[in-house]
Amino acid sequence: MDKTDNIPEVVWQPREDSGAEMRKFKKLIESKYNVTLKDFWDLHKWSVEHLQLFWAEMWKQCDIIYSKNFDQVVDLNIPMEDSPAWFEGARLNFAENILKFRDDHMALICAGEDRETMFTTYAEMYEEATLYTAALRKFGLKKGDIVACYMSNRKEAIMSMLGATSIGAIFTGALPILGSKGVLNCFKLVNPKVLFTIDRYRNNNEEVEMLTKVKEIAEGLPSLEKVIIVPSKKCSKLKDISKIKNSCFLDEFLELGREADGTVAPLIFEQVSFSHPVFIIYTSGTTGPPKALYAGSGILLSTARDCGMYGNLDRDTVWLSFSAVGWVSWCMITALHFLGYTVILFESNPYLLSPTFLWDLVDDLKITHLFISPGILDDLERKGYLPTEKHNLSSLKAIMSGGSVVKPQNFEFHKKVKKDVLYHALYGSTEVMMTVMWHDHSLPVYKGELSSPCLGVDIQCLNEEGKSVVGEPGEIVIAKPMPSLVLGIWGDDDRSIFKATYFSKFPGKFAMSDIGIINPKTKGLIICGRSDATLNVQGWRIGTTQIYSIVDKFPEVQDSVCVSQYGKNLDERAVLFLKMKEGCTFNDELVRRIQDRIGTELLSYYIPDVILETMDIPYTASGKELEIIVKKIINNMPYNPETVINPECLPNFYNIPELQGF
Repeated sequence: MDKTDNIPEVVWQPREDSGAEMRKFKKLIESKYNVTLKDFWDLHKWSVEHLQLFWAEMWKQCDIIYSKNFDQVVDLNIPMEDSPAWFEGARLNFAENILKFRDDHMALICAGEDRETMFTTYAEMYEEATLYTAALRKFGLKKGDIVACYMSNRKEAIMSMLGATSIGAIFTGALPILGSKGVLNCFKLVNPKVLFTIDRYRNNNEEVEMLTKVKEIAEGLPSLEKVIIVPSKKCSKLKDISKIKNSCFLDEFLELGREADGTVAPLIFEQVSFSHPVFIIYTSGTTGPPKALYAGSGILLSTARDCGMYGNLDRDTVWLSFSAVGWVSWCMITALHFLGYTVILFESNPYLLSPTFLWDLVDDLKITHLFISPGILDDLERKGYLPTEKHNLSSLKAIMSGGSVVKPQNFEFHKKVKKDVLYHALYGSTEVMMTVMWHDHSLPVYKGELSSPCLGVDIQCLNEEGKSVVGEPGEIVIAKPMPSLVLGIWGDDDRSIFKATYFSKFPGKFAMSDIGIINPKTKGLIICGRSDATLNVQGWRIGTTQIYSIVDKFPEVQDSVCVSQYGKNLDERAVLFLKMKEGCTFNDELVRRIQDRIGTELLSYYIPDVILETMDIPYTASGKELEIIVKKIINNMPYNPETVINPECLPNFYNIPELQGF
């Protein structure tokens, strides 16, 4: 298969001081269990072969707060599709672990397009969470109730989550960019009792009005007993919210938490099992209606592993987040407080506000870690929004990318930002509540590859027969249980939907729905694309990522999407759509050059059968290309437009003459 027997270019080399925490952990395992582990790969192999021992050590290393310790780590005799319980017997509270630091170190820095930057210490966060909890208790919220959030990226979202989960209630959220119908499609699955929301916010220099949508949501959810509205500005409290049923502004609700003398009852954390639901998150809905997935406290351990042990980080770590509630990345960012880090909540997207806005922010707020999606990386380079001579960037330690396929050329980005800054790709999904591929600092970063699987994660690529393969495309699966994996689908009491969705193709293994290739030389993983958008042309199974990596090199092309079209006899051909850069022309000469380049750099069967121009390409809120939507449209199949943030582009793919009659 294409060149995976070669070693790609190294874009980052480990330093002598890299990975101190991981080396310390490796020595602990060697000493305690009398084993010899040469390198990270030996440690990873040990962690997968000794799951119970590894996760028991992680529990100790990350200082979980509990009222009762566990009796058993996990019973591996229980089938993976039945979600075996982790840390049985333990009693703990998610919010108590998030709030374990109560000092004057900075917990939150809240900023945005049209708001003053505000700072919150860990002590202040604990005090505010105490008030939220008291108000929710007085209102009548109980263990097992569901609290929903429909809000921009603000502190109040985190406080409402802490208030809810401290009681043992379950927290869920929907992205603020969704319309009322999309929100109702999610929340009707779980019937929340309380909704936290906001009156408006500013996003990419546009005003987003929320109250009209909130009114429709409140009317469509009979379960809602209270709608709590955060005023984005002082003048927001002058707005008439009387037509929104059971609504009030936040300060009025929080007054419930105060006693007659103004005091607030001490915070008491409801003790629950490790598997007690903490978050309900929703699938994107690209292949059908959204599913409500629920997860327990496992994200604490995976966050400590990925964002603590791998990076050898300390409490001076500062992460920038623009993820609002509704993304699984918001759950991860929230869990960073378990490690005592500082989190910047930016309301809106800070990357493209001006040519230097992002880099000014890095210097002003001493940001150490940036997460930038591949699409944003492309835009920053395309627009020339790069650091200038005035930028110091001395605080910046790492740039990470993920959320969609990271292309080989994205691995060159960091060289234009800061010499020797670590750049790496990561890979996860909503279902794993974190990542399954990260980067161990003892390893080099290879261009176009995910460096290494996370400790305790048995990740494999399987062919159509279910056999593990290396050096050729296979469907990515998780072959053994992990604590952060979602526990099931809300309302799927007999687990039939859960099992059919994730375990039907490869029984006993959790399917990630992506195609990948494990490089036999580097052991890194190359993501080829979604399995439901994978091409199967002339008997060859093709990942679209390889095609995009070639097409993206053409300066005339801004973006592209490649999908399958099925003929009358179920023959399959590849159709490539090109979105041209402004001022560039689509023509036969460009088509020939693309065909020649793909045939030369890949193989002839990668050359698309049809190459057409499109004015735009559909995307999700996280910047993922919606290949599956385009595929369904050109094959006259039903599809769900709710997940598309630019649905006006969908008619571009209707009734294209060149596609008729195949």
